[in-house]
Amino acid sequence: MRLRSLARPVTILALLLGLTQAGRAADPVFPPSSRFGFQPPPDMVSSKRFSGFERVEGGATVSVVELPPNAFAELEQSFTDANLKQQGFVVSNRQAIKVAGDVDAVLFTGEQPAADPSAGPSIKKWMLLVGDPTVTGIIIAQTTPDAETDESMVAMLTGVHIRPELTLEQQVAALPFRIGDPAGFRPVRVLAGNSVLMTQGPKDQMLGLEQPILVLAQAVQPPPQPEQREAFARTALASNQTMKDFIVERSQSYRQKGVDWHEIVARATDIASSTPVVISQTIRFAPDGYLRAVGVVRADHREGVLAHFREVVDSVQLK
Repeated sequence: MRLRSLARPVTILALLLGLTQAGRAADPVFPPSSRFGFQPPPDMVSSKRFSGFERVEGGATVSVVELPPNAFAELEQSFTDANLKQQGFVVSNRQAIKVAGDVDAVLFTGEQPAADPSAGPSIKKWMLLVGDPTVTGIIIAQTTPDAETDESMVAMLTGVHIRPELTLEQQVAALPFRIGDPAGFRPVRVLAGNSVLMTQGPKDQMLGLEQPILVLAQAVQPPPQPEQREAFARTALASNQTMKDFIVERSQSYRQKGVDWHEIVARATDIASSTPVVISQTIRFAPDGYLRAVGVVRADHREGVLAHFREVVDSVQLK
């Protein structure tokens, strides 16, 4: 299926230049912690499931991925039509453009064919690769045929705004949860706008788990049913590819302050350093998602640290 923007007597360049004065005057909306902001159509809002935007009634999404600045040149070379087709994106047009003033970018236009043609039409798709000197952005927009117009989606992507890098404090403040009692831990890094890495100690870079670490991550997806939570928790623990030789010390579900929880404490070995460690995984379930906390400490330093992990997790408040 050819994109409507190619069937109409309207060129891609015209679409790029077709932003209205009202659109230019509007304040950009930035996904939490993201450096890339946009002026989305009225029926698209910031997503709680990923970094980006989605249409309230479904059928259209815009996702944002941020990478180091040196990634742009490599991606520009590797994003060939053949490579993208292998990933399900059939490119019909690509164009080198400037965005956010004088920032290099490449706009890809095409479609994602349905795996089963009888199941429905192809999905219209756009990708904007942005090469700011301080950050690389991959912005992917996709819609069902009638969810949004080609003009509105292209205008949204090419009207991207790039703000300065946020401070760690600003990134923590933008998380979908608030930590009431850090219990001696401090944030080191925020990941994907919904996760934070914390540590207890002076170092930000830790070799051989010199310091205990704690990761808190909020997932907005349907939680497992109560009878499935034990298996879900064990699978989540075993998915940690930096550890091996798991031995579960205890695994239990419990209810606290009207909320369902599950906690596992296990021994394991850190693969990189061969260091014996203790892992504490706590999952807090909610009707529309769950909060997962994973704390890791050297086995010979576990005394008192597991209690501190728990103090942090118990103090978390969802926004």
